[in-house]
Amino acid sequence: MSSILIIEDEPDMRLGLKDNLEFEGYQVDMAKDGQEGYDKLTSGVYDLVILDIMLPKISGLDICKSVRKQNITTPIILLTAKGEEIDKVLGLELGADDYVTKPFSVRELLARVKAILRRNVSTQTGQNIFIGKLKVNFENYQAFDGDEEVKISHKEFEVLHYLYSHRNQLVSRYELLENVWGYEEQPTTRTVDNFMVRIRQKVEDNPNNPRIVLTVHGSGYKMIL
Repeated sequence: MSSILIIEDEPDMRLGLKDNLEFEGYQVDMAKDGQEGYDKLTSGVYDLVILDIMLPKISGLDICKSVRKQNITTPIILLTAKGEEIDKVLGLELGADDYVTKPFSVRELLARVKAILRRNVSTQTGQNIFIGKLKVNFENYQAFDGDEEVKISHKEFEVLHYLYSHRNQLVSRYELLENVWGYEEQPTTRTVDNFMVRIRQKVEDNPNNPRIVLTVHGSGYKMIL
């Protein structure tokens, strides 16, 4: 049974989400403000977090930023009442995996929850793939540089997997946005570029002179293997 943490200060929203998620068979924990949510997320083990951006005490964006700095890679879905693109892009760049804009349908949120949990299912089988410095297992979301495990966020794994699946082919920024993020209202291509910087830092011997993940100027990226 997957465990989900809801960090939401609106009581009706919080309890409504809890009821719907429990009806789907998930185990649900709740927090009513940013501080309580941060404490639970950093001390507990959850398969997914549903995180409101506008929270008392600590904002959702600050929570997201802080836990990612601590290499906590639990998938995060942001809830936001804001419509400006910059808020969504900022949340993704701080390490969120998805977002839903209020008001939203419960069916839409449940679909996104199920999609992320399917991608995040860990197994002990699967082939190890060598990409630059990294030995990667896409099945269990693990990566190693030699004997040392490298912390990679859920979304970075998704980007890396898409590039590997299309290795030696040109992949446009818009193709990555559509197939990895999959939003009808997409973040900007700058989000993709920022993810590429982080991925190069992990796979390349010299990120300033990449040989694995190459930029095709004006077009996109190509993984050479």
